[in-house]
Amino acid sequence: MYLLSLQTALPPKFFPQEASWEAFRESATARRLRGRSVSLVEKLLRRNNGIDGRHFALLPLEDIFERDAESLNRGFEAVAPPLGARALAAALDSAGLAAGDVDALIVCTCTGYLCPGLSSFIAEQAGLRGDAGLFDLAGLGCGAAIPSLRLAAGLAAADPEARIGVIALEVCSAAFYMDDDPGVLISACLFGDGAAAVIVSGTPGQGAAWQFSGFRSLHLPENRQDLRFENSGGKLRNRLHRSVPQTAAAAVKTLEAGFRASNPGRNPRYITHGGGKDVLDALEPVVGQALPEARAVLREAGNMSSPSVLFALRRYLDGEAGADDLRLISFGAGFSAHACSLRRGGA
Repeated sequence: MYLLSLQTALPPKFFPQEASWEAFRESATARRLRGRSVSLVEKLLRRNNGIDGRHFALLPLEDIFERDAESLNRGFEAVAPPLGARALAAALDSAGLAAGDVDALIVCTCTGYLCPGLSSFIAEQAGLRGDAGLFDLAGLGCGAAIPSLRLAAGLAAADPEARIGVIALEVCSAAFYMDDDPGVLISACLFGDGAAAVIVSGTPGQGAAWQFSGFRSLHLPENRQDLRFENSGGKLRNRLHRSVPQTAAAAVKTLEAGFRASNPGRNPRYITHGGGKDVLDALEPVVGQALPEARAVLREAGNMSSPSVLFALRRYLDGEAGADDLRLISFGAGFSAHACSLRRGGA
């Protein structure tokens, strides 16, 4: 399966971490939490935690934590489709394609629920054909982009001429939840909104084509409670255990041991999901190299969940892309980790 284009989209409103702290301090939420919880939020938002700021689509920020479940999901329905359609339109333009050229669309998200799925709403706003295949992947959390690409690879193998759109989109501001649990508080200070759209096909485009292969996944249900959404009064409450950086690093180490055993001599450049500063600190020794793209995305937009790894990939491709052999890594709820290779020009 070949990469034809990759583009990203962010909500227009950017909040520096200091602005997020000011909005939180003035909110009703700050008045109902314990003093030590408010102090922890201040520490998280005002210290150097690898994040300069984040983009939020659901506004006003001061009211997000007090919205009920219905209001949050209605907000998701209002802001997610145009965000995804904007990313898809940019990717199509970059590939020299029109909306009518898309034969299938895959959308992954975990921050809101719609039926019909988000793919239906994006397809309508983007102007896709009525007979385009629509597929929605839910419940895969931060790691979802690579399994979505794996599904696209199956579609491309079945129909090599098909043009397939893959969108990873999260409106984390529609899934914010606050109580006095430290993991919940960390989540609220870490996640942001964004979307990434990829156009792929079983046949290459023009130029030195990048080709996906070598998809792998690892699932560790014994660590499921370390990182997952749970239902709390109809709202999504994120469980985030302090052991997640070590769990992520161990999962990636196990996942990549099989890749390295079957590919001796290969030394790919790693492009990963950011997760958080502590996650990247734990991950870099495992992959044996610095992860500047993931750190830059985290700094500029926070942890956007599933789109983050594609934001990092775009940053690499838009820069001085010297390596022809890349390894993409994502991880998240489950606990799960996923990987694939992306090689250019038959490298």
